[in-house]
Amino acid sequence: PSYSIQPVYGAQHPPLDPRLTKNFIKDRSKANALPMKSKKASSFHEFARNTSDAWDIGDDEDEDFSSSSSSLQTLNSKVAKATAAQVLENHSKLRAKPERAQAALSDVPTNCKVIKSSSEAQLSRTSEEACVRTPLQKQQSLPLRPIIPLVARISDQNASGAPPMTVREKTRLEKFRQLLSSHNTDLDELRKCSWPGVPREVRPVTWRLLSGYLPANMERRKLTLQRKREEYFGFIQQYYDSRNEEHHQDTYRQKARLVCVTHPLFQIHIDIPRTNPLIPLFQQPLVQEIFERILFIWAIRHPASGYVQGINDLVTPFFVVFLSEYVEEDVENFDVTNLSQDVLRSIEADSFWCMSKLLDGIQDNYTFAQPGIQKKVKALEELVSRIDEQVHNHFRKYEVEYLQFAFRWMNNLLMRELPLRCTIRLWDTYQSEPEGFSHFHLYVCAAFLIKWRKEILDEEDFQGLLMLLQNLPTIHWGNEEIGLLLAEAYRLKYMFADAPNHYRR
Repeated sequence: PSYSIQPVYGAQHPPLDPRLTKNFIKDRSKANALPMKSKKASSFHEFARNTSDAWDIGDDEDEDFSSSSSSLQTLNSKVAKATAAQVLENHSKLRAKPERAQAALSDVPTNCKVIKSSSEAQLSRTSEEACVRTPLQKQQSLPLRPIIPLVARISDQNASGAPPMTVREKTRLEKFRQLLSSHNTDLDELRKCSWPGVPREVRPVTWRLLSGYLPANMERRKLTLQRKREEYFGFIQQYYDSRNEEHHQDTYRQKARLVCVTHPLFQIHIDIPRTNPLIPLFQQPLVQEIFERILFIWAIRHPASGYVQGINDLVTPFFVVFLSEYVEEDVENFDVTNLSQDVLRSIEADSFWCMSKLLDGIQDNYTFAQPGIQKKVKALEELVSRIDEQVHNHFRKYEVEYLQFAFRWMNNLLMRELPLRCTIRLWDTYQSEPEGFSHFHLYVCAAFLIKWRKEILDEEDFQGLLMLLQNLPTIHWGNEEIGLLLAEAYRLKYMFADAPNHYRR
């Protein structure tokens, strides 16, 4: 069957509370005075007519971009405040997992913690009231699950509350340091060590090596970095800095036609403010300028696809990881103007090259009609039909097409379904796994979907299913949840990837 690419509804980042999103949609529906034909949508097209995208602010090409930016900022502010309030309301209801998590949490105090960032400060005020307001009843012997701020502590992926550095983690860190300091790093061994996660202290150099950006030979690394960084800023000078000069307009227009847009910066300008809108780091003008240059140069150098919405998200994990190499504290609120120009240039160039390496393996996701995504969505449908026939038939019963929710999962590599700290952990494994961002990602998506089978089966109408699938409650996820997800994905790959009677690549 043929597929047509539809808009991805509810595309917010990070994941928001489903009930909160419903309230926003309800308010906006009233404001737009759109009468509902029935109480529940019976088809995707009816649902689409009656539901606005979470970032749908009227950013058509004919509209004034400045007014769009203003509307976006207003919406971002409302979403941020309301989401934070909703998260806080849920904090007092959370309990630690009784067995494995209880041991890890035994030393964690239940009182409010030291504030390290502005988002924690906003959350702490209400959390204090929540601690007083909600007494422990049957599970008084269990400690409260520690508060995980909405977007704070990107680098701290420990959502279970375990100590930041255990003896086992120190041993793993030493193993990484030995591998990385050897004359020729054993990349196979490095991948094996990285699969269950890379320590924060060595993640930047490990990611450079795993992505193929840095050579395994220690003596060649410094010269390679210097050469590649100079090459990137040569592109900046050649294409970006000269894009408005009169004598370069003919060349630029020719490049623009090749990437199938009249001006690649137009869509980039629209998308950059949407990139992690709840994290202050990404709202800084200097950071947005860096992202603009990276995306523009990538579009110019890849005329087969040009810039496509979603690619902007793929820069963020690399930027955060390479920034953490120079910043000891949490980067969420870090002011990048405190860094030297040389450091910022290094972070920018490394982010560009590593993102390019990633996209080299999945570029058919972003070419005309995005055939790579359509193939992966079809493969996901076939895989789920074999893994869990009940869930698959439930979708069929209520006319839910996989493309309606899984398009975004493939286009953004689950980045809009997971907090950024979880994406970084997930990418540790993706870069360790052969074809991790393409082939293995399919099994991660299947495991992610089946993870919510109970909630899926509880929904008995089309609109409820779509709202659930586009607003899955992962805001408190951390290393433990991602580790379980990856383990299940690996099991599915082992069972189905090479089975002659099941899904084959």
